Amino acid sequence: MDTQDARRAAQLRRAAAAALIGTAIEFYDFFLYGTAAALVFGPVFFPELGTVGALLAAFSVYAVAFLARPVGAVVFGHFGDRLGRKATLVVSLLLMGLSTAAVGLLPGYGVWGWWSPVLLVVLRVCQGVGLGGEWGGAALLIAENAPAGRRGRYGAYLQLGPTSGFVLANGVFLVLRLTLDEGAFHAWGWRVPFLASLGLVAVGLFIRLRLEETPLFRAEAGAVAGAPSRGRAVPVLEVLRGHWRTVLVGCGAITVGYALFYVTTTYALAYATTGLGVSSTAVLTMLLLGAVGKGATVWVSARRSDGWGRRRTLQGATVLAVLWSPVLFPLLETVRRPLMFLSLAGALVVLGCLLGPVAAYLPELFPTRVRYTGAALTYNLGGVVGGATTPLVATRLTEAHGTAVPVGWYLAVLGVVALACLRLLPETSGADLAQTGAADGGRRRTPVLGADPAA
Repeated sequence: MDTQDARRAAQLRRAAAAALIGTAIEFYDFFLYGTAAALVFGPVFFPELGTVGALLAAFSVYAVAFLARPVGAVVFGHFGDRLGRKATLVVSLLLMGLSTAAVGLLPGYGVWGWWSPVLLVVLRVCQGVGLGGEWGGAALLIAENAPAGRRGRYGAYLQLGPTSGFVLANGVFLVLRLTLDEGAFHAWGWRVPFLASLGLVAVGLFIRLRLEETPLFRAEAGAVAGAPSRGRAVPVLEVLRGHWRTVLVGCGAITVGYALFYVTTTYALAYATTGLGVSSTAVLTMLLLGAVGKGATVWVSARRSDGWGRRRTLQGATVLAVLWSPVLFPLLETVRRPLMFLSLAGALVVLGCLLGPVAAYLPELFPTRVRYTGAALTYNLGGVVGGATTPLVATRLTEAHGTAVPVGWYLAVLGVVALACLRLLPETSGADLAQTGAADGGRRRTPVLGADPAA
């Protein structure tokens, strides 16, 4: 291996490590709210609304961050496509970490009245903006450094980040629930995981500040600098003009993954503890064990998508989601621990199959000059539809029918929609990212609404 190849390999390893660790930290921060919303935020911040009303209010604030994520995708995508991937990822990590720590310092309703939930909303918006800029940039760090034939394999490191963040967030809460009594946990214990974010962010910053810019961005920036007549359209406007179909169809394709995740890890946690009377420690333990299976299937599906194709792998995983969703809550409502574990772990395993190829697939759909904005906007709009609304819909469906079984059918319908959207997307496995959209200076519309480009 010559010096240049060795340097490229080292940069790829650093990019994979930075994507995994940085994304794990950001999703740790983001998932903390979901767990806290299910376990404690209702009585802490919304005590006057009653049990169901407080839970709905906590989930509504939870949803606010998803609405803010596309804003983060546009803002960070703009600077990521203009100035580079590295700097924007440093800022997104700082914004997320400081916002999360501030939640841990926020007094409850009993101290500050309605100012407490108002400030909670503000901080949750900041979290959403930060995460909205995180995933797209981290995906590009890997996609623009990895060889075409192994982009799925290296993308698996990024997709293990959310799993690692989830395990860490729920693991910390599980330890606190096992070591603190109810009074101490509600008084101050829940704040510890939020304050711990500061230490994790310091680690993430140390790693990210040592990164180099991706070679594809450097080449694109050099081409733009050498050809001023091309102009520099605002990235989000270019995406909306030339790639809006890709954004909408891509969003529809990944929505079921978001919905399945947040139903399983947030709504099911609240439903099992408050509606079925199962201890939170038991459910958290089931979710943590299930997350191990999720991590394994993320790894397998991401790697296999290099050979099977991104779209084919996602189609197979979506079929599994459609089949598993209707049995999720019937198994959970048996309140028999083995069947409850099967319900949650099965959903997380299917989810891993859905998530694995996404880190490679979305960047492959957009040209370099707008890749950050396009991939981030698609990913985070999927979060609005699948992540923000699903816990609220699930709560209403359960309240109306007296059982959570209809929630599974709602997930199955989202899966059918996702299959239709995947049919409209092209296969991109092995694509040359330097040539994506290069036919007319990076402004060519991405091939969508038809068969594979090579067909």
